[in-house]
Amino acid sequence: MEVSIAVSEAVKLANVDVISAYPITPQTHIVEHLSELVADGELTAAFIPVESEHSALSAAVGAAAVGARAYTATASQGLALMHEIMFIASGLRLPMVMTVVNRALSTPINIWNDLSDIMAERDTGWIQLFAINGQEAVDLTLQAFKLSEDPRVLLPVAVNLDGFVLSHVIEPVEIPDQETVDRFLPPYKPGIRLDPDNPVSMGAFGSPDVFTEIKKQIDEALIGSQKVAAEVWKDFGAIFGRTYKPVESYKTKGAETLLVTMGSISETAMSAVDLMREKGEKVGLIHIRLWRPFPFKDFFQAIREAKVLAVVDRALVPGGAGGPVGLEVKAALFDKKERPYVAEFIAGLGGRDLTVEIFTEMVAKANRYAQTQKEIRYEMIGVREK
Repeated sequence: MEVSIAVSEAVKLANVDVISAYPITPQTHIVEHLSELVADGELTAAFIPVESEHSALSAAVGAAAVGARAYTATASQGLALMHEIMFIASGLRLPMVMTVVNRALSTPINIWNDLSDIMAERDTGWIQLFAINGQEAVDLTLQAFKLSEDPRVLLPVAVNLDGFVLSHVIEPVEIPDQETVDRFLPPYKPGIRLDPDNPVSMGAFGSPDVFTEIKKQIDEALIGSQKVAAEVWKDFGAIFGRTYKPVESYKTKGAETLLVTMGSISETAMSAVDLMREKGEKVGLIHIRLWRPFPFKDFFQAIREAKVLAVVDRALVPGGAGGPVGLEVKAALFDKKERPYVAEFIAGLGGRDLTVEIFTEMVAKANRYAQTQKEIRYEMIGVREK
């Protein structure tokens, strides 16, 4: 099944009440298929075709505010257009799920994959998850609704999957049956909602004497959502037999150098690790599934034996800082007395291929820089000379 279609089927299984949709490449197949499911009577939901991505998220906010299970999807410039409303969704503590099919931000215009779109939304207060394959895209979608709607969380969730290289790939995916999903994901029962019979205010004016406290509550809910995510993943594993962690390790036992990745490139990087291991190199990999909140404890546990980290960023923070993941990793390690050498690589921008050979090259460079203790903020891979 095409992964985009599989995501749509997961949304159907989640029994959503409202879908707000605006097409943008490479997300379009998701909402197209959902429109067919609604039109054919396979999904009983309100399908709202809106005039922009700003409106798509605004409609989802309105739906969630009245107690509906809301869903939308977007990519790239569409996500950028939602920027204003993303703060409103998290600030109002409204549960909802949005699939972000990651695509490069213009300009120049580019429809291929990198992570610049979602990284620009890093600080909007949303829980952010990353899938590495089609099965994870389905599973994380179902898990996201349960996590988002937990009374201890009540925050929106963005499920990220790479554009084209994952969203348009056809691969084996196990789609669960409705009865099993219903055991895992019960109907949403909002504690507070807009109701003419029981009026409440949402999003009212916040003067300086309350604004900081509200922001602190959002931050505490976001940090606390990691504990709830662990419970959700445990419940999911008990029912479906597939287990998830915020940080996954691959062949890290005895590894001195670790690749640090996010998204579907992780599987290609695993193939590179396999080849290097066959040659006797002490290499492993960790991939970050939970980006926000950042899972510091799990990250430290995963890298505890590493001497070198080769961090792969598919987004650039212009101005000499490197990439968002590299910055996060370096900040996390800053006050550690014993910490691995961190080599950061910016790669795969605008959909440029990341091959097994490139990952092997990054590991070799990281080890060489560590040996010489070369001071390097980051290196952009594959830049052609003039």
